[in-house]
Amino acid sequence: MKFVYKIQHNELLKSFLQRHQYSKKTISAIKLNGALIINNKHVTVRKMMMPGDELTIELPEEIPSAYLIPSDNPVEVLYEDDYLIIVSKPHHLNSTPSREHPHDSLIERVLYYLNDGQFTHSVIVPHIVTRLDRNTRGIVVFAKYGHIHHLMSTMALEKRYMCVCYGQTPIDGVIEAPIARDSQSIITRKVGHLGKYAKTSYKAIAHKPNASLCEIKLHTGRTHQIRVHFNYIGHPLVGDDLYEGSHPTIHTQSLQCYKVTFIHPIYNKEIEIEIDYKWLDKIYTEL
Repeated sequence: MKFVYKIQHNELLKSFLQRHQYSKKTISAIKLNGALIINNKHVTVRKMMMPGDELTIELPEEIPSAYLIPSDNPVEVLYEDDYLIIVSKPHHLNSTPSREHPHDSLIERVLYYLNDGQFTHSVIVPHIVTRLDRNTRGIVVFAKYGHIHHLMSTMALEKRYMCVCYGQTPIDGVIEAPIARDSQSIITRKVGHLGKYAKTSYKAIAHKPNASLCEIKLHTGRTHQIRVHFNYIGHPLVGDDLYEGSHPTIHTQSLQCYKVTFIHPIYNKEIEIEIDYKWLDKIYTEL
């Protein structure tokens, strides 16, 4: 991957790289295995650039982690360009490998997809931008290069969720409660004064005495945040065995990331991806 810039004024190359959000890690990688080229000549970050110069930045090839084993299981692609790929994650699939589920994660499926199963040269390595719990379904964003991942980390990205929870919630609400690790478990989280600040807002799209269908906006990104917060206010998610939402036939939390909106880091245009949540409508209707 390379980026080409037309220089507009005198500037030290190092300053230019910093101003364009090239991280220290990326700059070090470029020095090691990439290239900085001005007017077809290789230069260093100490080069002073002049108006009219053409700067080419060649990013180094990336090597996938040895822990990732490409999986040829299918991937549902919602959006793809030269820099990003956005996919839909099903239930019962890890976003990344874990001790309990070391392989066939979503990132390993995307790794296989991006390279057509060929790993001899010029490998595209996916970098996860957003992730979901194993049993939460919905939209997941990946960057195709480390530099793009860094750019995405500096930008605002809004995720909207839909859920079905027990009981009749207020029409709308805001939950501000710190989330901490549960000392009794390596998996679960809980609301606790020693936890990290967490904020969730929601709006009931439909509700009845025994269930509510809610749209949710995360203002922070704590582990299990929605699940912990809704259980905390007395409305656990239907099917969430971990947080008091057990159901006799539904054994996965009724939660989906259904919309993602952000400004593209290269094209500088708004990207909005939305998928339906009919399965949640069905659960709500049948409760």
